[in-house]
Amino acid sequence: MTTSHQPQDRYKAVWLIFFVLGLGTLLPWNFFITATEYFKNRLDLSQNMSSVTDRTSKDTEALADPTVSLPEGRHSLSAIFNNVMTLCAMLPLLLFTCLNSFLHQRISQSVRILGGLVAILLLFLITAVLVKVEMEALSFFIITMIKIMLINSFGAVLQASLFGLAGVLPANYTAPIMSGQGLAGFFSSVAMICAIASGSKLSESAFGYFITACAVIVLAILCYLALPRMEFYRYYVQLNLEGPSEQETKLDLISKGEDPRGGREDSGVPAPSSPPTSRNHSIKAILKSISVLALSVCFIFTVTIGLFPAVTAEIKSSIAGTSAWESYFIPVACFLNFNVFDWLGRSLTAVCMWPGKDSFWLPVLVIARIVFIPLLMLCNVNVKQRYYLPSIFKHDAWFIVFMAAFAFSNGYLASLCMCFGPKKVKPAEAETAGNIMSFFLCLGLALGAVLSFLLRALV
Repeated sequence: MTTSHQPQDRYKAVWLIFFVLGLGTLLPWNFFITATEYFKNRLDLSQNMSSVTDRTSKDTEALADPTVSLPEGRHSLSAIFNNVMTLCAMLPLLLFTCLNSFLHQRISQSVRILGGLVAILLLFLITAVLVKVEMEALSFFIITMIKIMLINSFGAVLQASLFGLAGVLPANYTAPIMSGQGLAGFFSSVAMICAIASGSKLSESAFGYFITACAVIVLAILCYLALPRMEFYRYYVQLNLEGPSEQETKLDLISKGEDPRGGREDSGVPAPSSPPTSRNHSIKAILKSISVLALSVCFIFTVTIGLFPAVTAEIKSSIAGTSAWESYFIPVACFLNFNVFDWLGRSLTAVCMWPGKDSFWLPVLVIARIVFIPLLMLCNVNVKQRYYLPSIFKHDAWFIVFMAAFAFSNGYLASLCMCFGPKKVKPAEAETAGNIMSFFLCLGLALGAVLSFLLRALV
């Protein structure tokens, strides 16, 4: 009896490698965001020291207490840190994801992925070193924003290239990237809670975040270097590089249980360092094929980032009073809750992929997520005066349930779209489709960041 020689993913090694690569793309940035309070406090301290120096040199009438904050509660640079950080993160992310969609065939895969990982590793090593270096507030602020722009530029190319690479494998191999990215958020949330519980200094916590991020990036680099050793991976890369007629013949032979290699071993199978194919695929035709899924993933993240964390992080506990729950409410009910259920939603696509890629229900479920905008905005948002919307869902339980459903639907539907996108086109066009899907994901993040200002103002 003739049997198929199609290789199997032994011990799920390739699946696990893509999981680690997904973890490596977002864990560093998640830890960077977790350390936001460290950056703000350091800017406050630096500006206070500058204030003392300026007042002393000018021999003013009286030296104000340097620990007194500005009316807004922050000095000028730390007060605008979040807004500027969002701008410096989203613009390069969107720009370089777009460039990768058009230039990925001209730059080798190893340069894009390995280069991105190494560059991010170096940037985080520099960030860890600067924790111990005293700097003026303005210099520290400018250097931090430059690092944010560079991290997201390299991260955009890395993420888009990974989704493109996963596009040449079976549909469920995009799921481990999404699942790994979801776990990255979970780790950062746990790190935030542990830092609060330990009572450690912000600088010590931040240094730990950056060193941990470096270790994860090194692990991701080692995993990527091991990828070309996997027969399962090499088989699908070779299949992707063959012409459409050859692919159809090989797939037909596989379906009949025959050896598509005719008893011969494949030779010269390209590894991740192989140069890109010279064939030009019609981006317009590919975009037309995946337009529904691309717009769906864009809409998913527009809604998600529009609310999280701009609105959700402003929710105040109605039952904490003076208890410890007041300190843990946002880290647990908002960030940990979101990241756990987002990860569960992303991971579920490894075993369940309903609705299908051509199903009418997929875009319907995506659009239905708009219901979370009023639900979360009507929770107990902590602002001095609510100008437009009342607090209807005041109890903590409402917010926790809404956040869980909000996060789960985000993870599950986004993962479905990213998995299905490359499968709507020919195998040879799968990498380009994966890159385009990644661009629309980043477009959703950017639009969500813009929407967050409006939603926050409407509360």
